[in-house]
Amino acid sequence: MTKSFSLAPLLNLAEHHNESAIRKLGQLNQLQQNAQQKLETLLEFRRDYQAQMQRGVQEGMSPVELRNFQQFIYKLDEAIAQQRMQLKKSQASTQLGRDEFNATQRKLKSLDTLRQRHVEAQKKIAEKIEQKTLDEHTSQTAARKMSHEQEPGSGS
Repeated sequence: MTKSFSLAPLLNLAEHHNESAIRKLGQLNQLQQNAQQKLETLLEFRRDYQAQMQRGVQEGMSPVELRNFQQFIYKLDEAIAQQRMQLKKSQASTQLGRDEFNATQRKLKSLDTLRQRHVEAQKKIAEKIEQKTLDEHTSQTAARKMSHEQEPGSGS
């Protein structure tokens, strides 16, 4: 009779935490990619406006138009700075999620190793019991055979 793995509830909980950490890390990675993409879009938008402003200056832009371009580019710079901060926060969150995932992986691996050792130990116990049963059966068969041979009138 084999014993059940006493840490099975912990193993199940670790598997649940690991799956949760995987989902969370996936979401954090997606948020980070979105933040990176938004930053790249803002940077590209700024380059385009900067190029438009330079063309306008070369072609003779009015001071009011130039001021409007400069104010808009300034606002873009502010948005870019905010987006860079958002990206850094997202990267930090993603790293924390990655660390959490790695921790759940280690714990799950440790518990799975213990489970595997338990299974192997139970197999060895079952094999010993089976061997003992076989040995007892063999010795009983041999004892019966010898007792039949030693009985008077057994024909030997």
